[in-house]
Amino acid sequence: MRSSLKKIFCMLAAAAAVFCSVSAQAQEAAPKTSGNPIFPGWYADPEAIIYGDTYWIYPTYSAPYDQQIFFDCFSSKDLVTWTKHEKLITNQEVKWARRAMWAPSVIQHEGKYYFFFAANDVHEGEVGGIGVAVSDKPEGPYRDLLGKPLIGRIVNGAQPIDQYVFRDDDGQIYMYYGGWRHCNVVRLNSSMTGLLPFNDGSFYKEVTPEQYVEGPIMFKREGKYYFMWSEGGWTGPNYAVAYAIAEHPLGPFKRIDRILQPDKEVAFGAGHHSLIRIPGTDDWYIVYHRRPVGETDGNYRVTCIDKMEFDEQGLIKPVKMTFEGVSARPLAAKAAEK
Repeated sequence: MRSSLKKIFCMLAAAAAVFCSVSAQAQEAAPKTSGNPIFPGWYADPEAIIYGDTYWIYPTYSAPYDQQIFFDCFSSKDLVTWTKHEKLITNQEVKWARRAMWAPSVIQHEGKYYFFFAANDVHEGEVGGIGVAVSDKPEGPYRDLLGKPLIGRIVNGAQPIDQYVFRDDDGQIYMYYGGWRHCNVVRLNSSMTGLLPFNDGSFYKEVTPEQYVEGPIMFKREGKYYFMWSEGGWTGPNYAVAYAIAEHPLGPFKRIDRILQPDKEVAFGAGHHSLIRIPGTDDWYIVYHRRPVGETDGNYRVTCIDKMEFDEQGLIKPVKMTFEGVSARPLAAKAAEK
């Protein structure tokens, strides 16, 4: 009897070993993906960029305004495994920021790393708006460059928030910004300390397209300027991303369609995004926040990534939100910056 039981146990152990081996091989063969969300925690408004051979994401810490007083960032070599860098800047450094620090935009320029942000949810007559900080390293620490907002007043009805910094092919750096359903564009000087006038002497140009709410971004592809923004309410289920295409960075921008919107099977509140283009290719990824199905807390926002593609006419195809995210994509040793 004992001999028979021993044989059975041996056979079961052998079968289990074979199963584990086959399972491990299957897992090893399966492509590794980022999953969505791509890192834990409540983070929104993600700004994605490539510095050298590393992907970086600079998000808003998604919390009530009085708790939203610092920024973390995340880095990855392959879009799959992310490292958290805590407290790259806080309101202890930005003395004029008392609350509501959000929506970073970043750029590398002349050997320095610049970090733009909004603070204080500013209204007319209040101190706050768009600030800028600088560091010698992508992960900081960053120091407040001006000791005051770069833009701190309401112009053309646009609340000074949700800035996006864009470098054109000629080297000119533009900043698109604005909440309250209005969007302005300005030209930044080379030290990031002030604005340059346009040819007509003005410093602010309104470029608001139809149904614009907030979260502007700009990119250039095949000689065309793609302007994107978020529509709907950020705390509601109808948050979405739309876009326009123009021949000039100042537009005019005529709305074409939405490309990212709620999916009752996946998530709601998808928006306030940025983009990654793999250098030397036409491969694009959209990095955005969304709210899981069933969650109603306005601050329950998580950072996700999915592919973004174009059709033969250069129009952006609707983005399919996934739980899988994207496959690993290591970068070459040297990659272009935004």
